[in-house]
Amino acid sequence: MSNRILALAAAALLGSLALSAGAASAAPLSVNSVQADTAIVTQVQMTRMERRMIERRMMERRMMKRRMMDRRMDRRMMERRMDRRMMNRM
Repeated sequence: MSNRILALAAAALLGSLALSAGAASAAPLSVNSVQADTAIVTQVQMTRMERRMIERRMMERRMMKRRMMDRRMDRRMMERRMDRRMMNRM
């Protein structure tokens, strides 16, 4: 009997903690709860060169993605063309 009561009490405690931790709220969180210790996190201003390097990297990624999609489309077109040729031969 006491084991059941203890288990129910533990379940109620865990349930209330889960509800309070997962409560959705539109209010912004306080600064202390979001950020870590101020000694660990520091803000550094980027130079123009660093910003430009990041922009170039992003441009390269976009270009590579575009190139990959183009090649994929070309492959599909070639496969379809070959399929049509094979069908015409039959």
